[in-house]
Amino acid sequence: MDNQEKNLSFQLLVLITNPRLADKATKIFRKSTLPVQYRLNAEGTASSEIMDMLGLGSIDKCILMSAVPRQLGVVMLNRLRFELHLGAVNSGIAFTVSLNGLNKLLLRMLVKSEEESTLHNIRKVGNIMSDTKYALIVATVNIGFSGDVMDAAKAAGASGGTVIHSRWIGNEEVAASWGLSMQEEKEIVLILSEAEKKMEIMSGISEKCGMRSEAKGLVMALPIDAVMGL
Repeated sequence: MDNQEKNLSFQLLVLITNPRLADKATKIFRKSTLPVQYRLNAEGTASSEIMDMLGLGSIDKCILMSAVPRQLGVVMLNRLRFELHLGAVNSGIAFTVSLNGLNKLLLRMLVKSEEESTLHNIRKVGNIMSDTKYALIVATVNIGFSGDVMDAAKAAGASGGTVIHSRWIGNEEVAASWGLSMQEEKEIVLILSEAEKKMEIMSGISEKCGMRSEAKGLVMALPIDAVMGL
């Protein structure tokens, strides 16, 4: 690893938006020479009846993720905010989370993308909120309990979340040694929270949907570097 690679820092760029804007964002990601990109299907936590009443359309959501050099992450947030009108009704939210480990191949791919990207010439617009203000709460529960997670989170001050359907692929013997009975089908609930509300929200989720409940929930939080769209 050369000195340039040692001096670079990296982030995970995450965009949560509707399918229509996700298609547009995918083109932005590709034009930005990001070497590794992921797109996940998810859903919002509001009922379809409420969405229709508010004129917000479908609860279907898409999550786009890519590892980026930190300098490029700042520019990408601004570009997504400008081109997708983040912060407007039914638009979306984008944020970055610090990474402290990458395999060698991905590291070299990102260094190359940072050198080749033309995004550095884009004028930075808007304000990026500081990392001290927000956290990403991640709750993993058995299938069918995401609604209970959001009930507990909203009671503690959360405004909404995004649900991803997933599968448990952990070591069953290790889980059993801790007295855990793990269902294969899982739901992952992502909640962007103000940092000062983080512990109260996590405690509320753990009390209602923790490992001693039928939900068998695990809860963690990640610090947010910067966010657009709130």
